[in-house]
Amino acid sequence: MRIPLIAGNWKMNTTVDEAGKLVNEMLPDLNNINNLEIVICPPYISLTSVREVILGSAVKLGAQNLYFEEKGAYTGEISPLMLKDICEYVIIGHSERRQYFYESGAIISKKVAAAINHNLKPVLCVGENLQEYEAGKTREVVTEQLNSSLVGIDLGNTLTIAYEPVWAIGTGKAATGKQANETISLIRSLIADRYDSEIAVNMRILYGGSVTAGNIAEFVSQPDIDGALVGGASLKAREFIGIVRATSDIRKNV
Repeated sequence: MRIPLIAGNWKMNTTVDEAGKLVNEMLPDLNNINNLEIVICPPYISLTSVREVILGSAVKLGAQNLYFEEKGAYTGEISPLMLKDICEYVIIGHSERRQYFYESGAIISKKVAAAINHNLKPVLCVGENLQEYEAGKTREVVTEQLNSSLVGIDLGNTLTIAYEPVWAIGTGKAATGKQANETISLIRSLIADRYDSEIAVNMRILYGGSVTAGNIAEFVSQPDIDGALVGGASLKAREFIGIVRATSDIRKNV
């Protein structure tokens, strides 16, 4: 059985001091939950300090992005060499990176390869925007994003995929559990076609987009959904704890 994963993406929020306080507020409750993986992805500047706080705890650390070169004249970028001794996970291809920073599938595939080559576990994000969703192009968009982001990638068991419909991110308008599961089932079949059925069956695929403690059960109770990539709710200690706890409770009864 795939082990559920709940990851909190803090995006461009929290100072170093605020990050430490938030993690310290969450840890006592999160340490009591041991039947799933919990990952926190703070801004780059807080990775080292958050790592010190969570050392020895049930919480793992992830970065929000990386660059595909190891070193060089790339002002402002962070390489996998800089992350691999600090983090276990890294988010790649988030819709905000695709939309605001014009990351193409070719760039994202290089980032996925760089992460895997340096023993980081990528969380690859795919998802359609509102216009594409309303035009009935979800399948087409997700298939293209997935294929272009995995060119030349030898997966093994290192990759997690997060299906994040852009129209649901930060809008309060989450997909239904059934909608999300249908697309995630498609993703699993695409992975089986591209690699093999064993990799597809064992791969964790998450849902992301306006996830809350109130609706997480609707998603993780679905057969193909293995957890969530959580945005705004991960910045609220009680809310994030509630999401993790609800996921844990559901999986105990599976």
